[in-house]
Amino acid sequence: MHRFLSLAAAALLGLGSCATPVARPAASYVNPVIDADFPDPAVLKAADGLYYAYATQTQRGGKWVNIQLARSADLAHWDYVGDALPAKPAWAATTQDFWAPDVVRDGARYIMYYSAKPDGSDERHGLCLGVATAGSPLGPFVDMGKPLQCGAGFVNIDPMAFDDPATGKRLLYWGSGFDPIKVQELAPDRMSFAAGSAPKDLVWPNPAKDSFPVLVEGAWVIRHGGYYYLFYSGDNCCGPKANYAVMAARSRSATGPFETLEQATGKPHSIVLEKRGNWFAPGHNSVVTDAAGQDWIVYHAVDVRHPREKPSDEPNTRRIMLIDRISWVDGWPVIDGPSALPRSAPIP
Repeated sequence: MHRFLSLAAAALLGLGSCATPVARPAASYVNPVIDADFPDPAVLKAADGLYYAYATQTQRGGKWVNIQLARSADLAHWDYVGDALPAKPAWAATTQDFWAPDVVRDGARYIMYYSAKPDGSDERHGLCLGVATAGSPLGPFVDMGKPLQCGAGFVNIDPMAFDDPATGKRLLYWGSGFDPIKVQELAPDRMSFAAGSAPKDLVWPNPAKDSFPVLVEGAWVIRHGGYYYLFYSGDNCCGPKANYAVMAARSRSATGPFETLEQATGKPHSIVLEKRGNWFAPGHNSVVTDAAGQDWIVYHAVDVRHPREKPSDEPNTRRIMLIDRISWVDGWPVIDGPSALPRSAPIP
């Protein structure tokens, strides 16, 4: 129930930045909707009514793709487009670590936030948040010429932009490895932080040693029923020690304080999506709403039957894209997934 083409196949079929998906509403879908390495998917419904999914770098056809891009008319069938950030920024020209993009529309332009390893980085000078712009959701996105913010370790990762409908503020969530997930107001141009603003900590890893989650990352915020819901992931996303799952917290304010599902209900954890059947280490999600008003979680997971692209790769590094319906029960998201059997498809 999916169509995902390699770069080579796309070229042979005439796809690329000029490719136009065929509108083909599906009565049902079966996971995965993208059966290829497509980590950390962030989905945007653009002005043209189509869905665009941006994902972490990968190698395809022996070549690096900095920021992957796929496009769909219905969330169930996807066409691979190529590289949304084909030119590396000058400040990260010699590295190949471009992660976890998020794209928002701002009038006639589209703005991408992403993580990258700067040239000459070491343990003290780890990762940066980058910003790039384009006139189309297809790109090509061009970096603004300098990082938004850099810092040690794995703090400056996984950015997600959100416009607060209550205050009109433009917010950026990011982080954060073994530190808390953070939020800070962006300037009106969305290319810098607002003057006088400061980052605010939202949710933390578990302070108990070796207790889940020991790290948190992959923030995604939506507003639903009077609350702001923060979806986030932990622990290890991939590799031999992968132990990923999606958690949830909520607040009456986009900038917190957030109460986790565990804190609010007394449950032993805040997990709303975890491994099931052949799907292992699900996480790093986005949320998109279809034409019928139904919310869908879009995320990556590992197929235990095909956990690596090449025999030389580490296990659990081939992260493919899945979708599942979000139900709302007693003020909290409930996800019956990861699913493996045919299910009713989104309404495009």
